[in-house]
Amino acid sequence: MMNDYQKSRRTFIKTAGLALGAGVFPSWTGLSGIAASSNTTALFAQPQLTHGIQFGDVLSDRAIVWSRADRPGRMVVEYSFNPDFNDSKRVPGPLASESTDYTARIDLTGLPAGQDVFVRVLFQDINNRRAWSQASYGYFRTAPEHAKHLRFLWSGDTCGQGWGINPDIGGMRIYETMRLTDPDFFIHCGDSIYADCPIQESQIVHETGEVWRNIVIPEVVKVAETLDEFRGRYKYNLLDHNLRRFNAEVPTVWLWDDHEITNNWSPSKDLEDDARYAEKNIAELKYRGTIAALEYAPIRYYSANKGQRIYRKLPYGPLLDVFVMDMRSYRGANNYNRQKQPGIDTAYLGREQLDWLKAGLKNSTAVWKVIAADMPIGLQLPDGIDEQNRRQFENFANGDGPVLGREFEIAELLAFVKQENIVNMVWFTADVHYCAAHYYDPGKARFKDFQPFWEFVSGPLNAGGFGPHPLDDTFGPQLIFQKASPSPNQSPLSGLQFFGQVDIDGDSRIMTVALKDIEGDTLFTQDIDPSII
Repeated sequence: MMNDYQKSRRTFIKTAGLALGAGVFPSWTGLSGIAASSNTTALFAQPQLTHGIQFGDVLSDRAIVWSRADRPGRMVVEYSFNPDFNDSKRVPGPLASESTDYTARIDLTGLPAGQDVFVRVLFQDINNRRAWSQASYGYFRTAPEHAKHLRFLWSGDTCGQGWGINPDIGGMRIYETMRLTDPDFFIHCGDSIYADCPIQESQIVHETGEVWRNIVIPEVVKVAETLDEFRGRYKYNLLDHNLRRFNAEVPTVWLWDDHEITNNWSPSKDLEDDARYAEKNIAELKYRGTIAALEYAPIRYYSANKGQRIYRKLPYGPLLDVFVMDMRSYRGANNYNRQKQPGIDTAYLGREQLDWLKAGLKNSTAVWKVIAADMPIGLQLPDGIDEQNRRQFENFANGDGPVLGREFEIAELLAFVKQENIVNMVWFTADVHYCAAHYYDPGKARFKDFQPFWEFVSGPLNAGGFGPHPLDDTFGPQLIFQKASPSPNQSPLSGLQFFGQVDIDGDSRIMTVALKDIEGDTLFTQDIDPSII
């Protein structure tokens, strides 16, 4: 049986027809005379809305609405609380200009909590105010004011290892599978593009010998180095009709990891021996990649006069606070990660972000405190060797043993959580291209000054599948479940593509976590009872 929200959404879908799938609706009553003309030349003189719409960072009273035009134009958003738009309001937005690759966003404010919001987005040509684009339609629901059932999804890793948009299998089908679960929002845990993985017209599926065909555009056939090439990676992903429809119906909580720039990047990343790169300066690649990422992410800008901050808190009613982490921007150079004292070389979250997280957790009144992370805590992720032939590492974990290196930060955080009696903290992450459930048990850990907690891993969405990584015993992670590829870089045809679904019951407050595959089949579930202070 559908609830009122699902019924209103169903009505909207019927009203809009194929608009959501295409990202464009063929006509609407507010189009100008030029737009409504049967003259083909006049129609092509309209601005074009090129890559659908996205929603992001939805709160109880506001949400980001994102879109892109094909030329300079004024973004305009109309929104309504009814699918027929009989009470719509119009909000003029910013100018989409060449300086932002014609992307634009509006922070739609003044919305009521727990409300269906139906949206249509247009662009007005700045040189001809009578010329309007066709509208692109979508909808979202604002965060609730009172306790109610919530559902969100999480995963990561899109278009990696050369596995791009394959028209033979219907494109990136997992996004359609996720859309059909009818979530309130989706957490993309990073690697939303693979700037370092060229996408060719075809490649061989090694496990079967089949030929995988890709849709290809010029910007993706080599590693991304220029700003336009980084931008092209995001435009490429948005060619997929599954992703565009998903974006029009499911708000995204965006964060990043390494492949938005290049594999395993940190300040010490050395590209001198990588012949694919003419640009060897990692700082310059980071600068260009960051510009493109923030142009295409449906993220709320942190400040008009301060550099964009990715880590942020998104409150979602009395049952949930989402703490979005940035495990890439503040780390020191990747190194052997076994220093005996904390210092510059052991920075990972960084002092400012770590203190922000501690304060946010302490002050949170939500039942559940969800940590949306780029990378897992206790999986060992190597990153080559240093000049002394010692293994280097990508994340916190550095091999079995006491707290060393970057682990000082997680030890400080976990001890603080215990000291302040902060309960119901759960971590969700991706990065490793398989799914898993880890239970961190102080009784089985080298470092014992913490309360037990869960970490769940999912992904990839449309990338190569890989095998499991060894666990580091410092914080006592116990492997409860995992499903991984039996060989490296298995194609999406193997079916080893995963996402996670989280349901929080509005009455019992129980959190149910499910790990699912590309077909939507449930592989594992875990109920977590809330602790009550």
